[in-house]
Amino acid sequence: RIGEHDQTAFGLGLMLDYAHTVGDEAFAKLVSDSARKFFLTDRNCPLAYEPSGEDFLSPCLGEADALRRVLSQDEFAKWLKEFLPQIPTTPLQSEAPTREWLPVTRSPDPSDPKLAHLDGLNLSRAWMIEGIISALPADDPRRFWLSAAADEHRRAGLAAITGEHYEGGHWLGSFAVYLTTQRGIRHRTPNAP
Repeated sequence: RIGEHDQTAFGLGLMLDYAHTVGDEAFAKLVSDSARKFFLTDRNCPLAYEPSGEDFLSPCLGEADALRRVLSQDEFAKWLKEFLPQIPTTPLQSEAPTREWLPVTRSPDPSDPKLAHLDGLNLSRAWMIEGIISALPADDPRRFWLSAAADEHRRAGLAAITGEHYEGGHWLGSFAVYLTTQRGIRHRTPNAP
């Protein structure tokens, strides 16, 4: 439940991607069972505590992105309501729908090795949110707010990929590819490669 390299939820998500890609159902079951064991009873994730000064992964969204891969649609929708009750369900009240519950991060110094992580956080938040949306029913009112947040984080994350600094330039592209190809989503949108 951290925002860097050894985040368990992120690792489990990648392992499930691999297991499904190669058809290793025994491994997929092991990983799915582990995700349930680790995260199914979690409630009220403190999304407001994010990010730390050097996160490139969201601990809260990472858990949700992992569990959406292993729960049924109904089970996931119910779990998400208790895990991230901060996601709005009401009609739009302002012109900046994501700023209140999930603001985009801004790196104050992209040439700093740790602060450059914040640019990657926008990219990973976008793909995690897109994954979460893919697991919710079509009429779930949270989809609007999640879509707005994903779009805003996607724009900010992709804009940060400039190649100007090694600190972000050597890895942000891989996050952008994962986001734009929707590789973590089994049923991708029609325009994804």
